[in-house]
Amino acid sequence: MNLTISGHHLEVTPALRQYVMGKLDRITRHFDQVVDVKVLLTVEKQKEKEKRQRAECNIHVKGSDLFAESAHEDLYAAVDELVDKLDRQVVKHKDRITDHHHSAPKRMM
Repeated sequence: MNLTISGHHLEVTPALRQYVMGKLDRITRHFDQVVDVKVLLTVEKQKEKEKRQRAECNIHVKGSDLFAESAHEDLYAAVDELVDKLDRQVVKHKDRITDHHHSAPKRMM
């Protein structure tokens, strides 16, 4: 799995990088065919509100690309929401590609 964590108007500290990697372990636990993960952490400066922290993630899994984004006042909370969204998408994708059709039982004569 290739993991890229980058920041926009933000320096990605080792503690923040470790936190994101720890949270993304939950996704690889549910689905092991993750090829590439790109995380973008952003600080937006808005005049009327406090600073908005945003987290975006693109995940390339076998058969599809998944995207989620989250915004919050706290960057760690934004990462938590992001991973929750991605986890739901990954489980849904895994459920979609899993064959749920069981073969009919053979007749016994």
